[in-house]
Amino acid sequence: MPATVVVGTQWGDEGKGKFTDLVAKEMHLVVRYQGGHNAGHTIVVDGESFALQLVPSGILYDHITPVIGNGVVVDPRVLLDEVDMLERKGVDTRRLKVSGNAHLILPYHQEIDRLTERRLGKNKVGTTKRGIGPAYADKAARVGLRVQDLLDPKIFRQKLDVVLKEKNAVLAKVFNQLPLSADEIAAQYLEECAPRMEPMIGDTVALVHEALEAGRHVLLEGAQATFLDLDHGTYPFVTSSNPVAGGACTGAGIGPRYIDRVIGVAKAYVTRVGSGPFPTELLDEVGDLLVERGGEYGTNTGRRRRTGWFDAVMLRHAVRLNSLSELALTKLDVLDTLPEVKVCVAYELDGERFEHLPYHQSVLHKVTPIYETLPGWTTDLSSVTERRQLPPHALDYVAFLEQQVGVPIRLVGVGPGRDQFLHFAA
Repeated sequence: MPATVVVGTQWGDEGKGKFTDLVAKEMHLVVRYQGGHNAGHTIVVDGESFALQLVPSGILYDHITPVIGNGVVVDPRVLLDEVDMLERKGVDTRRLKVSGNAHLILPYHQEIDRLTERRLGKNKVGTTKRGIGPAYADKAARVGLRVQDLLDPKIFRQKLDVVLKEKNAVLAKVFNQLPLSADEIAAQYLEECAPRMEPMIGDTVALVHEALEAGRHVLLEGAQATFLDLDHGTYPFVTSSNPVAGGACTGAGIGPRYIDRVIGVAKAYVTRVGSGPFPTELLDEVGDLLVERGGEYGTNTGRRRRTGWFDAVMLRHAVRLNSLSELALTKLDVLDTLPEVKVCVAYELDGERFEHLPYHQSVLHKVTPIYETLPGWTTDLSSVTERRQLPPHALDYVAFLEQQVGVPIRLVGVGPGRDQFLHFAA
C-alpha cells in the first residue's frame, strides 16, 4: 500500500497538525520523520486543545500506531512529559513507538544552543534554543548518542564520557561556563528516563515496512516546513534537518517508490518566526490584525510570528521541491474581516521579474513583491461546512491561489476546531 506524506509549504506553523490529524483517520501508522520538540502543533478536539511537540498527530486515534522515526532528535524528558500530559487527558499512549536509531538531545546540546545564540547577538539564527541544531551536528559528526543507547548503560556512559569531555571544554573555554556532570546526566537519562522509554523503543523501519507489505496505510508527518529545510530553505535561517517530502524517505526508512501522495499544507497568508527574508511581510495594522485573529504566537515559545500576504512564488517552488499532489489551505477565516486581500504573484528587482524563487539569497532579500488584489468577502466562515456555502469572493480567492500554484486545493480550514474544514474539490 503506498504511503502519504504531509509537509509544510511555507515557513512552518501552517496548521499541519490539524490536517495530519484529519488525514490520519484513514491511516494505520503515522510516522514523524524529522525535527524535534522545536516543532509544536495544536489539535482542538471538542473544545479541548492538545499541544503536541514530539508525539505524532495520530495518537488521538485508537486504531493508529504513532511512530517517532529515526530522523527525529528526541529529548526523553520532553517526550515523557508529553506522554504524561496525554495520559492525564485520557489518551492511551501505549501504542507509541520510538526508533532506536533516533538521536538523543542531551543537556549540553541545549546549553550550547542557548549560549551560541546569545553570543551571535544581532546575527543570531533565531533558534528555539531546544538543542535541535547541536544534536543534529553531533549526529553528522558521528559523536551522537542514540535512543537505543538508553538500553545499554555501559555503552551510554562510555559515549557520554567521550563527548562530554569535548563539550565541557567548549563550555569552559568559549563560553566561560562551568562543566556539566556526566554522573548527573547519566542518572537522569538511565535511571529516570530509560525504564519508561524501554517499552516504546524498537525497530521502526521493520514496523513501517511490515505495515506497507500488509497493505496498511502509512502517513509520514513532517515538522517545520519547506523553507526551513536545511538544503532548500532560506539558509542560514533554517532548521537542521530536511522537512521536504524527500526527507520522509531517510527519516522513516523507506524508498521513494512507496510514496504516491504528497499533501502540502499552506496558510491563506504567510507567517514566519525569527530572522530571515520575508518578501510579503506586513508591518502595518493588517499585519497586526492577522496576528491577533490568527493567534499567531508560537505553540512552544510564545513568540509573536511575523505575518504577510500569501506568496505564490514560494508555493510554486514548494510544489517543485515536494512533488505536491494537492494542497490543504488553512486559516481562510482569518481573512474574513478584510475588504480586500492580496496575493504575491511575482517578485521584481532592478526591472527583472521573478515568477520562481531566485536562487541567490541576496536577491531574495531585496525583491519587491508584485501583488494581485482581490475583493474580500467580509463574511464569517467559521460555520461553513461545504464548498457551496462559501461566499463568491472566498471561492474566487481559493480558485485564484489554485491557479497560481498549479496544484488542486482539496481541503480548506475555516477555524481551529478539528471539524472546521470543508472539501473544496469541485
